Amino acid sequence: MFSKILIANRGEVAVRIIRACKEMGIISVAVYSEADKESIHISMADECVCVGGALSKDSYLNQQAIITAAQLHGCEAIHPGYGFLAENAQFANLCKENGIVFIGPPAELIAQMGDKDAARRMMQKADVPVVPGSDLIESYEAAVQEAARIGYPILIKAKAGGGGRGIRLVESEDELENAFLTATAEAKSAFGDGSVYMEKYLSPVKHIEVQVLADEYGNVLALGERECSIQLKNQKILEESPSTAIDAALREKLFSYAIKAVKAVKYTNAGTIEFLLDTENNIYFMEMNTRLQVEHPVTEMITGIDIVKWQIRIAAGVALSYKQSDIRIGGCAIECRINASSMQAEGTGKGIEFFHVPGGPAVRFDTFLYQGYKIVPFYDSLLGKVIVYAKTREEAIRKMQAALCELVIEGVETNIVQQTDILSEEAFKTGQYYTNFMENRG
Repeated sequence: MFSKILIANRGEVAVRIIRACKEMGIISVAVYSEADKESIHISMADECVCVGGALSKDSYLNQQAIITAAQLHGCEAIHPGYGFLAENAQFANLCKENGIVFIGPPAELIAQMGDKDAARRMMQKADVPVVPGSDLIESYEAAVQEAARIGYPILIKAKAGGGGRGIRLVESEDELENAFLTATAEAKSAFGDGSVYMEKYLSPVKHIEVQVLADEYGNVLALGERECSIQLKNQKILEESPSTAIDAALREKLFSYAIKAVKAVKYTNAGTIEFLLDTENNIYFMEMNTRLQVEHPVTEMITGIDIVKWQIRIAAGVALSYKQSDIRIGGCAIECRINASSMQAEGTGKGIEFFHVPGGPAVRFDTFLYQGYKIVPFYDSLLGKVIVYAKTREEAIRKMQAALCELVIEGVETNIVQQTDILSEEAFKTGQYYTNFMENRG
């Protein structure tokens, strides 16, 4: 097992990983930017080091600075969390070249699964169903032909996409040229690669993902599905598990596809296979996330398995101590992401004037906030995540409503009221909601 790990991240995920290290008896080293010098993850870690200026490119994306920090502090491994360098194959390879273990899959797997077009083709070869679509589109003229073949409406998606960027919905040929040009430009700007492909736009659908763990000895676990259909601008804002749309037979099929996908690419460490589920219970592979997910606590609550600890163990060469038959999924868990409503406008100098965290049995709030902390505007808007667990979904909804009522974050505008409203919607309470839920609310 590792004796010292560097956490190449910030915010609530850095806090989460530091806690796991403490429980495992591992020394933690936190990195931080000049803007984050008052962040709580610095004081929680055993050691810390500033790696650059406020902008991400100067600090949390500064690969060489992070490698140097790990070397100077004698770290054997680096945990990237999510975001920043978590799915950066170049960084994973740089870790390997410098004799540091990257806590995640090998660089070549990150690159393969990050190429959405290549991932689709790999899944097709492994007999995992994919959404009908195209290969890479080289020109607008080719886009016209492929869209006609697939049939409108279609989605234009970035080959190297993620986080909802580089995606355009096209309802008709009249919209195609503008959508194609803006999608390729956005993809080029966000990912350095303007390549795009097309998929048939399916609606209504549910966004269902399966959490997996895989060790280097060929053992694979499916830890249950997460319902991630409530999204705003292609960004998840609320997740729950299990999904109300999945019965035992469908769950078995879903898990079989997820495990087949993992074994097809010889994946290791924690990952997530994302699927679309239509109203006729057809399952389609969408993509694989080669990292820890923001919503991982939902799975931890319903299985009792600490995913972050297992990430570390697997990276250290430890075999999974569970078989698939050992996994018991019980009760219901819900996660609400608490975001600042207008980060750029509100962020600079805005302090947390009053802060109260909800409590009670099976209530968890993962955050980096504290009273007096000043929000910095350079990073994403996630302030924390409220996660609750109960024996039934109805009880879990009530528990989350109570937790949100108890949560107080004064000094910055948040989406707490919006989350409370979502929980009260009839479509949510019945589980009859899809990825267009937020659009339909108006």
